[in-house]
Amino acid sequence: MSDSVNQPRTFEVLTATPVRTRRKPRDWSDAEKERLIAQTLLPGANVSAIARAEGLDPSQLYGWRRKALSSGMVAPLTEAAKEEVKFARVEPVASSTVEIVIGGVMVRVASDIEPDHLSKILRAVRKA
Repeated sequence: MSDSVNQPRTFEVLTATPVRTRRKPRDWSDAEKERLIAQTLLPGANVSAIARAEGLDPSQLYGWRRKALSSGMVAPLTEAAKEEVKFARVEPVASSTVEIVIGGVMVRVASDIEPDHLSKILRAVRKA
C-alpha cells in the first residue's frame, strides 16, 4: 500500500447562508388590478414605479394593462377625451334604425343589431 493513504489530510469546511425560499405568489383581486391599471393610465404615470411601489414585477403590471386595453374595457386618456362632452337630446321613435351621435359622427344601425357587434362599431368610431 501507499504511504499517502496514511498521511494526515486537511479539510476545509464551507459555510454558507441558506438560500432564500421562493415567495408564494400573491393573488391580486380584480379591484386591486383595476386600481393599479387606472393609475398607469394617468398622464405622466410611470408603470415600473407603480409596480415596484406595490411589490409587483413591472412586467406583470404591463401584462395586465395590455390585456385590459386590448379587451376594450379601458381606454387611455387622449387629448380628445379632455374636450367637453355634449349630449344630444334623445326622443323615442318607432323605427327600425337607431341613430347614435358620437362627436360629429352619426352611426345608424338596425334596431336588432347584436350588442357585441355594436360595441365593436362604437369602439372603431371612437378611435377614429
